[in-house]
Amino acid sequence: MLRRLADQFEIASSVHVAANNIERDADWFLLKLQEEMGELTQAWNRLTGRGRAKGRSPEDIKRDLADETADVLGHLLLFARHNDLDLAAAIERKWLFRPAEVAKS
Repeated sequence: MLRRLADQFEIASSVHVAANNIERDADWFLLKLQEEMGELTQAWNRLTGRGRAKGRSPEDIKRDLADETADVLGHLLLFARHNDLDLAAAIERKWLFRPAEVAKS
């Protein structure tokens, strides 16, 4: 399940980087994840009144938070895929459940 999702993010990312002439070297995956975490933090700060709203409504900011969370998830999966990490096995070890079984229920 996670691998299929990572593959879908890879397809979308490959199209984006090709269209924008971006080179994805080994560092790019971690640096991009860090960039997206910064954007998620910025959205959180806006939502919680710790940052400027820049004229955006609370609903828009909440949508921004969801969008940035999706970006973090996508880039985390891209990072794991690029580094051939078995996230399902790691989740089993660290969180003590099987992601595939949760997806079926």
